[in-house]
Amino acid sequence: GGINSSEYENVSREKETSEEFEANAMASLIDMPFATIDIKDDCGITDVPHINLERSKENERISKDQIKKRKKKQKDYQPNYFLSIPITNKEIIRGIKILQNAIIQQDKQLAKAMTSDGSFHITLLVMQLLNEDEVNIGIGALLELKPFIEEILQGKQLILPFQGIDTFRNQVGFVKLAEGDHVNSLLEIAEAAKRTFQEKGILAGENRSFKPHLTFMKLSRAPQLRKKGVKKIDPEVYEKFISHRFGEEMVHRIDLCSMLKKKQSNGYYHCESSIVI
Repeated sequence: GGINSSEYENVSREKETSEEFEANAMASLIDMPFATIDIKDDCGITDVPHINLERSKENERISKDQIKKRKKKQKDYQPNYFLSIPITNKEIIRGIKILQNAIIQQDKQLAKAMTSDGSFHITLLVMQLLNEDEVNIGIGALLELKPFIEEILQGKQLILPFQGIDTFRNQVGFVKLAEGDHVNSLLEIAEAAKRTFQEKGILAGENRSFKPHLTFMKLSRAPQLRKKGVKKIDPEVYEKFISHRFGEEMVHRIDLCSMLKKKQSNGYYHCESSIVI
């Protein structure tokens, strides 16, 4: 009582506008790249506070639909291309071969788990390019990345010193990048690459933290090892190289490479395009 029809329409319109705004805000939140990341895994946080939001059934339905779409997008995300910094310093390559041979002498069946000649590299960014059009977009993004890298380096050479050995969960063996200012520069370049490719609509670096490393062996290369009981890399096989200095790589090139296409005759990956640093 006491409200006329025009006032009732105004109240209804305001309510609809408010609900629409809330729904849109929630949809935007769900679409944010970190909305569905497991923060514990990425950052080592043991407990994450929960944010309780009072939402209507309609908003809950919208958010569930958005989460399903996001999960499907993540499920379908299978990287098939990557940005590679090739390792060309013969001293580093020779040191890795000595390391690999020393490991094989201790356990011959690990030979098939070794990274092959010519393919030593640092992965800067992984991405999904589903067709030639997307590959061309990726090539364009790589070319656009060059001035950002030049701005980060400010005319200085990026030199990467390698020293010591480590593993990822005793499954992947890699040569470590020594600490120093070069690490920050490399992280900045990786972040610039991720931003540049994502702005082009490319699924790149989805929820993956960047840890520069130089892989020399990977148990997954030889699935038959698991059947033989070899499930982890024994630290004893590389203990003599735990602090070994492998040398320095002067970064001179970044390549857009395919994970699936046939490798080149020198053992390096199929390369779609490159930029010279």
